[in-house]
Amino acid sequence: MELRVLIHAPRGRDGAVVHGVLTHQGIESFVCATEDELIQCLEEGAAALILTEEALPQLVADAQLLDWLKNQPPWSDFPFVVLATKREGRRPDKEFRSLHSLGNLVLLERPLNAETLTSAAESAVRARRRQYAARERLEELKRTRIELERLNGELEDRIQRRTKELASANDRLMKEINERERAQAALTQVQKMEAIGRLTGGIAHDFNNLLHVVNMNLELVSLYAKEEKVKPVVDRAKSAARRGARLTNQLLSFARNQSLMPKVTRVNQLIVGMKDLLEISVGSGVEVEFDLCEEEATVLLDPSQLEMAVLNLAVNSKDAMPEGKLKITTGTRYIDNDPDVPDGDYVLLCVKDTGPGIPANVLPKVFDPFFTTKPVGSGTGLGLSQVYGFARQSGGIARIHSIEGQGTTVEMLFPQADEEGEEEVVVRESAVPARAGACHILVVEDDPDVRRVIVECLSLIGYKVTEAANGAEALVQLRAIKPDLLVVDYAMPDMTGAEVISEARKLIGDVPVILATGYADMAAVERLAGKPRLLRKPFDIAQLGDAVSAMLESAKDKAEA
Repeated sequence: MELRVLIHAPRGRDGAVVHGVLTHQGIESFVCATEDELIQCLEEGAAALILTEEALPQLVADAQLLDWLKNQPPWSDFPFVVLATKREGRRPDKEFRSLHSLGNLVLLERPLNAETLTSAAESAVRARRRQYAARERLEELKRTRIELERLNGELEDRIQRRTKELASANDRLMKEINERERAQAALTQVQKMEAIGRLTGGIAHDFNNLLHVVNMNLELVSLYAKEEKVKPVVDRAKSAARRGARLTNQLLSFARNQSLMPKVTRVNQLIVGMKDLLEISVGSGVEVEFDLCEEEATVLLDPSQLEMAVLNLAVNSKDAMPEGKLKITTGTRYIDNDPDVPDGDYVLLCVKDTGPGIPANVLPKVFDPFFTTKPVGSGTGLGLSQVYGFARQSGGIARIHSIEGQGTTVEMLFPQADEEGEEEVVVRESAVPARAGACHILVVEDDPDVRRVIVECLSLIGYKVTEAANGAEALVQLRAIKPDLLVVDYAMPDMTGAEVISEARKLIGDVPVILATGYADMAAVERLAGKPRLLRKPFDIAQLGDAVSAMLESAKDKAEA
């Protein structure tokens, strides 16, 4: 009951509406119809109170709520979210004083959307959780103080026998304090890394859009230009754009802004593709050496997660040795009688450095979350634990071997996969569909350059194209036309692509959709829009044309069936 959100909105349907919004978001809530019921619920326990401005004068006049606030324990600063009516100019002093008599107050002016209300409620609940944590710490300190007072009362007649026990208790207390300080420092570092990840993801997303525009315009140049000497120039530029796209995908993977899925992966090919990123990450002082096996070394896992694991290990090695050698080795092994993995064929990936090594007493702890030997601010303690967790989730194991003065080796074992399901990516020209001229496509993309090049490419193939710069504009277009297919970006400022798809299907039914994006929150997409066709940026004209043609043909077959 202490984590529920109370709602007091005696007029109209405000209470029911707010309750419905919070319930939809998984927030426990309860509507209090009267002032007496509200006070009773507050005494029973609650995380926050959402009330309308109209209900506040009666609550202040009855003084029950103010009395309850005055009698709060020292740790409590109960949060209020007041839904106020939007006004022009300054509020009257009486209303201003009534509002601020509540103390911990968030004022939301109506009308407001569900996201704003949900965000305010979640923030209030989080703040109340911290207050409960403070309460628990105060109670713990109170219990400790009482215990110490009891011990002091008995100290005179048991001084000799208790001295050793008190010293031991003091040691335990200091150890707990040190552990708490270390955990707090680790949490701060994690928050910093999360902020860096968000920044990296944002930059990578914008850069991915730029690469997409460059790549597709280069294709248009190669189609429009008739001179033969233009082709090698375009090919060189496209090769550079593809390298930039690989780096961007790795940055998105680091920021966890990419939808990740396991697939058959050639480990040697993936490591070779990471060469530039690894050399940049470890710096000029560390020599990177590759010893890759002759076999294909195929595994079934998420390649982006494997890239992150290798990159984590490389950065750890660089931190341990400003100068030295980093060697990455691959191979295949048959493993039997191993307690950690089932018998079978495995692919071995080793990352070895020539650093100072790890002390024997530290080695068993290195895979523990938050464990780090680096100074505070220099590491999260999560790198090796991520490597270990990823290896276990992929059906394998991660192990570490190290001797002081002789470097460190991290081995990752993954079950070898059958190459038969692997699909080769073939770059080819897309054929113009025979019925392209009869199909109408709506392109929804907030970036004007990306939108323009997609529209131009679809028009070049032969489709009739209408464009929209955001979700709201797309819904207006949908009311005016009924397109045969939607091409929608995911990350847009007013509505996400998933929300646009959901609203579009409410307006015009089950329309075919292509979600064209560099990254997407697939959980949110599937919750709102099912599983649309995903087309990852940057893509070329052939990929766009194939995806559009395939979706239109699929929709046609479905309609005929």
